[in-house]
Amino acid sequence: MNPDLIGWAASAILLATLVRQIRKQVADGSGAGVSRWLFIGQSLASLGFIVYSVLLDNWVFIVTNSCILMTAIVGQCMRPKPEQQPAAGDAR
Repeated sequence: MNPDLIGWAASAILLATLVRQIRKQVADGSGAGVSRWLFIGQSLASLGFIVYSVLLDNWVFIVTNSCILMTAIVGQCMRPKPEQQPAAGDAR
């Protein structure tokens, strides 16, 4: 079996779970429990892995880590501002 095929399959699974999480976050209208530091750490790690993958000329990881970085940015942009989040116990 081609190792790249395994890599692409793993990449698709990982990206599907991240997209699912963003969709859930948008549907719930809440970013509660999602740390800004998670976004910063994930973004920096993704950038580092992109550079590393480019140096190794590994397209599976270049694409995967670029997509992971995009999901981090989209997730952060979709995160409601504190004044938009429903108050605890609010029955909206």
